[in-house]
Amino acid sequence: MTTAIPVRTDGPRKPVLDRSLAMRLAATEYDRFTEQLRRLEPADWKAQTVCSAWDVQAMVAHVIGMAEMSASVPETVRQMRAAKKAGGLFLDALTDLQMRKHVHRTPAELVALSAKVGPKAARGRRRTPGFVRNRSMGQQPVESTGTVTEAWTMGFLTDVVLTRDTWMHRSDIALAVGRDMKLTADHDGAIVADIVAEWAQRHGQPCSLTLTGRAGGSWSWGTGGPSYELDAVEFCRILCGRAPGEGLLATPVPF
Repeated sequence: MTTAIPVRTDGPRKPVLDRSLAMRLAATEYDRFTEQLRRLEPADWKAQTVCSAWDVQAMVAHVIGMAEMSASVPETVRQMRAAKKAGGLFLDALTDLQMRKHVHRTPAELVALSAKVGPKAARGRRRTPGFVRNRSMGQQPVESTGTVTEAWTMGFLTDVVLTRDTWMHRSDIALAVGRDMKLTADHDGAIVADIVAEWAQRHGQPCSLTLTGRAGGSWSWGTGGPSYELDAVEFCRILCGRAPGEGLLATPVPF
């Protein structure tokens, strides 16, 4: 179906997803992440991921640390203060301290902790009040190098980005260990559709897009413009900087 070219909006970026859907996706994604960890073989935990400084165990430690931040306001304050004190690019400092907090744990301990913290993180995000979600967070990185930034609301982080982050790391782990990522239209397809809509709004150009696989779909905006066809997960990996993209696919979307 062809739709109008999205109009860019001013002000801090807000979530577009219906909040009840966003919270369902968050809870399901934490569950799927833990489910993925339970299927890992002992050797998988030391497999190198696309993030050069992290093997699978280190990446899992980061995801758990980020979930802990989402589950608790005091933990959020503690982590943010520690990351600011560490200096450098804030996001790098934050993810590094999250990783270091748990990377020493055994795989069994990490699986158990993921199963415990995930539901708490989903609950904490769901309980974030509207007046907090509407606050501006100031400038945040759109892509991994931090050279492109924009203002976000807290709601964009709690409703959208934290789910995308866990989802993308689930993709990273699947790639690192050579196993397929579990994908369904109702969950992964909804996450991808939101990413597609945001991508179209960010570049604001006519084009058509066909994404293959269980999380895929077809979209068209305006008339004319380039046409793209590729795997849904690969599309998302390009937009977040995991793989190079040309043309409109070079438009970054935060994860």
